[in-house]
Amino acid sequence: MNKISELKSILKQNFKWNKCRIDCFAKMLLSLFSVRTINLSEIAISFASKAKVESRYKRLQRFFRYFKIDYDLLAKWVFKLFVNKERFYIVVDRTNWFWGKVKINILTLGIAYEGMAIPLLWKLLNKAGNATASEHKEIIKRFVGLFGKKCIAGILADREFASGELFNWLNKENIPYFIRIKEGTIVKINGKKFMSAQKIFNQLERKQKYQYGMSVEFTDAKVYLSGSRSERGELMIVATNTRSKSAIEIYLRRWEIETLFSCLKSRGFYFEATHMKHLERIEKVMALLTVGLCWAHKIGEWRAEKKSIRWCKHREYMHTQIRPQNSFFRLGLDVLREILINPCKKKVKMKRYFNLLIPPKLVPNTALEVIL
Repeated sequence: MNKISELKSILKQNFKWNKCRIDCFAKMLLSLFSVRTINLSEIAISFASKAKVESRYKRLQRFFRYFKIDYDLLAKWVFKLFVNKERFYIVVDRTNWFWGKVKINILTLGIAYEGMAIPLLWKLLNKAGNATASEHKEIIKRFVGLFGKKCIAGILADREFASGELFNWLNKENIPYFIRIKEGTIVKINGKKFMSAQKIFNQLERKQKYQYGMSVEFTDAKVYLSGSRSERGELMIVATNTRSKSAIEIYLRRWEIETLFSCLKSRGFYFEATHMKHLERIEKVMALLTVGLCWAHKIGEWRAEKKSIRWCKHREYMHTQIRPQNSFFRLGLDVLREILINPCKKKVKMKRYFNLLIPPKLVPNTALEVIL
């Protein structure tokens, strides 16, 4: 059985698509790793087929134009592939860029996992700028509808998500959150005194943090505030509906979704290289990239177990930091690309890598199994 057939067999088990669509998706996925870009012209050249390049390109266009993807089924596959504990943090943010005069704006929800958010749900916004509180609630409701809210250890988001409407809804639903607010945000203390959130943390010195001891009102929503000042003097204020003393440390995991976006773009598959403008088609491109990213991450985890990732010293802002030489994603991406395109690389059994796309079986009668 050749590598295309093995990959199609595993994809068929997970997604239940028809034979023709599975064949196209599997070949696109391998081409994506070979050319490391989502540009269809490049993928068509690497696409395994005896047809002419022009015919391959048209086949790719037809896939994204006509095929209907069950995004809930895809989200459940990603969830089962990565979630190995009963509670975890989810991160919400946007990524955006222009193609000509068209604004590509994607609201994304992912799982915080090993230094990088794993995408679960996304929504293409038919506008430029921030999403509304209603759109924020909509994508969280989609997650809750699929997986419940008991598994949410906290929702992490940046300042654009700080709104009384979202905070009140999360408080009502008893969903924990750790969301940064602007320094100049006006809050009410003891139901009477108004002041800016920044004033509460004026006493903070550099590299210090402080948790305000009582709740405040943020546009009628009851929240607790924690603040910290960075080495360069920048103030960070996090609003939460819990009394956690680790609110700042928990919020900092929000950066994992920025790592995700960089892996989808310049550090990985060059998402901006797509010339598509139709939102429905870009949504399908995101599905392809999600499968590719998950596969690369799992390969990286597997290889790191065989041989530990090296740690290197990086000098930044007069300080030396120790970081891994490669992320799991980048390690897996490089491993698979070498297998696919290096003619001097001896043949390896691809089945071991394809099997990483199969979600592990859960222990019977666990709370996690009930969620799924």
